[in-house]
Amino acid sequence: MGFVAERVPRVYATVMIVATPIVRWWGRLTVTGAELLPADGPTILMVNHDSHWDPVVVGVAIRRRQVRALAKASLWKSKPMAWVLDHMGQIPIERGRGDTAALSAAIDHLEKGECIGVFPEGTVSKGKPLRFLSGAGRLALAVPGTRVLGVRVIGAVDIVRFPKRPRLRVEIFEPAGGPVGEGESAVALTKRVMTEVRASAPPVVQGRKKKLAAAPEA
Repeated sequence: MGFVAERVPRVYATVMIVATPIVRWWGRLTVTGAELLPADGPTILMVNHDSHWDPVVVGVAIRRRQVRALAKASLWKSKPMAWVLDHMGQIPIERGRGDTAALSAAIDHLEKGECIGVFPEGTVSKGKPLRFLSGAGRLALAVPGTRVLGVRVIGAVDIVRFPKRPRLRVEIFEPAGGPVGEGESAVALTKRVMTEVRASAPPVVQGRKKKLAAAPEA
């Protein structure tokens, strides 16, 4: 099945251009597994979330696709921020409320062959293990043929630790258990992928102090 080439919104492209020197040069970004990302077709990225910079770091790291992130709806409370997020093509979602409108919007984008970034922990970890929400798995099950990839963002918490330079790393990988399994539930799929993400990227505190926490039990 062919898909229409994505038109990257001008605001999205501008934000990524502005952020690139910070992320790539100052952050000394390295990316592994970028070749796993298909050039088109429905794709879900399940990403850990330790820093407010994570969505930008992922966007800069993945240059070949626009990543539409499911972002917490509270970010839209600021009118200037809401304008930027809307014009970047991001999708607001109410955390922990089974936001069917947000999931429906994401499904529409997946059916058009687009790439959706999901942070299944729902919010910045603050160094503590959080429960994985099932939305990412629900999206994958809703659109057959969706490519599911895990993404680890490492080092983004150090961006704010000026003058210390961060060393950013984004790791994209195929889940060891493969794509959606026969009869696998949305909860099980999300937990399986995110447990693998967190196995090599335990929660870290954002800000001046750094602290590691154990990953949630499988």
